[in-house]
Amino acid sequence: MPRVDAIWANPLFQENLAAIEATETQRVYCRHGLSHLLDVARTAWIINLEGGFGLARDVVYAAALLHDIGRAAEYSEGISHDVAGVEIARRILGTVVAEQRFSSAEAEAIVKAVRGHRADDVDAASCELSSLSSRLACVIAEADHRSRPCFACSACATCYWPEEKKNMAVRV
Repeated sequence: MPRVDAIWANPLFQENLAAIEATETQRVYCRHGLSHLLDVARTAWIINLEGGFGLARDVVYAAALLHDIGRAAEYSEGISHDVAGVEIARRILGTVVAEQRFSSAEAEAIVKAVRGHRADDVDAASCELSSLSSRLACVIAEADHRSRPCFACSACATCYWPEEKKNMAVRV
């Protein structure tokens, strides 16, 4: 997936990912580094296939890689990461070389997924199917929730997530 590889290779992406990982080294709760981003990508791809949403694989993976990119700004500046991530994602997507660039509709859908991935009441079965951006945002939000193995987490008892939100069983 050359377009996803272009995001990975982007210096701004690498800088923000390194800052997130450095800040979270002592974090006992869910981390937001590469492992999480890839878990979300793979889970989102499964949700997309099972739900028949028709999203392109590289668009799903791009949105998953970028969905938490604003975490460094959240930690350093106190800006909500979904808000900060929008500008960072736009800058990254806008600097990809022309032959690997996402279309304007795809890029806007990816940015909308970054902004909307924190929705609390997401269920892929009820995703709005009218637009690419709605489908992608819904799939990424659900994948972000489903990808958390709360049932196996040693910090689950003290986690701030409400009990009904925690994933207490293996599910994809």
